Formats: sequence, structure tokens, C-alpha cells
Amino acid sequence: MKITPQIRAVVRRALQEDVGDGDVTTNCTVSAEDWLTGRFVAKATGVLAGLDVAVLAFTLLDKRVKITRLVADGQPVEPKQTLATLEGPTRALLTGERTALNVLQRMSGIATAADQFVKAMAGTNAIILDTRKTAPGLRTLDKWAFALGGGQNHRIGLFDMVMIKNNHIAACGGSIAQAVARVRACDAQHRPIEVEVRDFAELDEALTLNVDRIMLDNMSVEDMRRAVGLVNGRVKLEASGNVTLETVRDIAETGVDYISTGSVTHSVKALDISLWLDEKR
Repeated sequence: MKITPQIRAVVRRALQEDVGDGDVTTNCTVSAEDWLTGRFVAKATGVLAGLDVAVLAFTLLDKRVKITRLVADGQPVEPKQTLATLEGPTRALLTGERTALNVLQRMSGIATAADQFVKAMAGTNAIILDTRKTAPGLRTLDKWAFALGGGQNHRIGLFDMVMIKNNHIAACGGSIAQAVARVRACDAQHRPIEVEVRDFAELDEALTLNVDRIMLDNMSVEDMRRAVGLVNGRVKLEASGNVTLETVRDIAETGVDYISTGSVTHSVKALDISLWLDEKR
């Protein structure tokens, strides 16, 4: 993925939120002519994500900031490892530091968690998916980070895939068939349709509708295994609900095709990364 106008706008907003009408501390203590070097350093084991976005926080402040990347996004990092070196106007490095680190730490935390899920499922055929449980305004970055960690993105938003959940079904009088019929009559783009089911009666109904995917919502491992047997490959199955690193292996071994988890993006543990600036000489 590349830096898009949308990502550029996100970083601009983050800088504006932090800088406002000026970094009073830096502007009062540092000369506009001062120049420094520095480096991003990992302080924990994880997966790097968001380095290009972090760099953008500096270059939007001053195009003279230069970076040398020593680790690529998506690669593992270890404590005390230098990830990249920077040089440029001191004011730009100090003013952009917090925004750059906020992005880099969050994205790397998401990538690290995604990598942990992928490794926990190793040897099974299941694929780990993210969800829409992202920080408002940061979905593009959150999902990019999830993919860098080895996961696969679910739908981006409400516009690129149909997902008929229990509240939609309730609004259609409790009929999954009615909800699917209304989508097919309405959606001229014929986007993929996924249906959420909570029990075997709903699963049986969904199986008659030729949808693209069925989500098994909050089912026990035993019920998921039974559902996989009943479906017997006729449609892709996704498991969802209270998925953790401790449970994901058991879920994957039921034979479901996908497992979605919101915890990776809604409860991010930032990866500890610092920006160390060299002392002025």
C-alpha cells in the first residue's frame, strides 16, 4: 500500500490537532537554522508497520527531513534495534515526533498482534480477518497494519460488501430469506453477501439462499465443528465472537474458513518505539 491522499489528510489532521498555531516550546528553544540527526529504535519485540506514515509527519512539516530505512514494514524487530535514521531541521523533528510515534507505535502494535494470531493458527487452513472495530478516522491505517502483520482485511466499510446481521434480520421480521431477497432486489452492483447466524435453524435457512459466506456468531467450538460438517464445503464459513489468542487455535481446527477478531484493532497495545535525537554539537 502507498501513501494515498486519504492517508496524507489523516496525518495533516493529526499534526493540526497537536501543533495548532505553533509548537511554542520548540519554537522558543530551538533556532530555525538548527539541524539534528536521530533514529527510531524498537524497545520491544514485534512487527514494524507504518514507517512511511511516520516519515510523512516530518516531511509535511519540512520537506528537507531525510530518512534512511533499515527495516521494512512487515518485518520483525527486536529490542534496541535501529529501525531508521533521520536527519533534518531540529524544529521539524521535535514538532513531528509525537505524531510520528503515535502512528508508528499504533500500527506496529496492530501488526504485531495480527502476526501473533497468524502464528497461533499455523498449520490450519483458516484465515484471520480484521473487522470494522477501528479507531474513527484511522481505519485505513489500522487495516493496512493488520495486513502487514499477515492478516487479511475483511470489508473496509458498509459500502464494499453486504453483511446481514441479526438486527437487519430483525428489521425484516426475523426472516433471513426476506433480508437477502431485499438486498438482491436493491443492490445493482451485486456485491458479495454474508449472513450472520446464531443457531442451527438460522444456518439451515441461510444454506438455502446461495449466499457467499455465513458467519457463525458466538457459537461454541463444538457447535462450529458441527456446522462445518453440516455445510460440508457448500459455502465459506466465518467464525466470530470472543476470539482470543488462547481460543483461536481451537476455533481454526474446527475447519472454518475464516476467523474474525476485533480485539487487534479496538484494543491495541502499542509497540514500544522511541525516537532518539543526537545531542547538538
